[in-house]
Amino acid sequence: MFGYVRADTPYLYIKDEKLYRAMYCGVCKGIAEVCGHSARMGLSYDVTFLSVLLHNIAKQDVVIEKQHCLTHCIRSRMMANVDELTRRLGALNTALAYYKYTDDIEDGDGGRVKRLLFKKGFRRVKKRYPEIERIVRENLKNQALTEKKNVASVDQAADATALMIAEFSDYALEDKATEETRNLFYAIGKWIYLIDALDDYDKDKKKGSYNPFVLAYGKECKRELVSGEYGEEIRFIFDSLFFTMRECVEKIPFGFNRDLTDNILFRGMPTTTKRVMEDCDCKKKRDKTPQTKDTE
Repeated sequence: MFGYVRADTPYLYIKDEKLYRAMYCGVCKGIAEVCGHSARMGLSYDVTFLSVLLHNIAKQDVVIEKQHCLTHCIRSRMMANVDELTRRLGALNTALAYYKYTDDIEDGDGGRVKRLLFKKGFRRVKKRYPEIERIVRENLKNQALTEKKNVASVDQAADATALMIAEFSDYALEDKATEETRNLFYAIGKWIYLIDALDDYDKDKKKGSYNPFVLAYGKECKRELVSGEYGEEIRFIFDSLFFTMRECVEKIPFGFNRDLTDNILFRGMPTTTKRVMEDCDCKKKRDKTPQTKDTE
């Protein structure tokens, strides 16, 4: 995953911050149990959020206790106990990390050493959770084919990643999966792909790498894109995703309160979107350029 899904901490209740940290540790322990300790290096907040959201929709209570782990071996801290849903998320996290570095190697960007950290864990995922490995492998393959074809449609470009998250949600929720949950996780997956693509606009433009925003709009830099004639269109794309998420959430029966998930979905993710749209490399370069005074 990409690490863009974060809480808006200034507006996060203390109880929810503690829950978020405990769930983060729970996913970490789940990765270690299923895939080994080295695979914990790939832990992301994106998967932690999926854990919070899936546990709530599945109405699966989380037991939180003071525990020690490899990282916190001296002082104990509050951690969520590992359950089957957490193990599946740990398997997902490891498979995503392994294929991410595999893709980097194929693109000539290195990653062989980093992939070794996940090789043993990935083999465990294939053996214990073949369906999760299939979901990740097939959708990432479709993603690669889309990018190889230089598809200029932003919607089509994000479809494979969105489907991967939606399919995993169906698998994880089992009988609790509905059309609304699938649409919610599809929108989340689409947002993750698109916010990463927008964030990488300037880098991909410079390197000539695939980026649907570059192909669709062709601006010289992200600053020109978001501040020009297409800026409102880009904002509409993300606002539409947030609207879809809100509609789906209102139709899904949650097992517990939604304070934490609402904070991430409707405050954290929009805040990240705003930050990515305003944080432009070309603007930084311009601001750092020494200004000379006009002389008469």
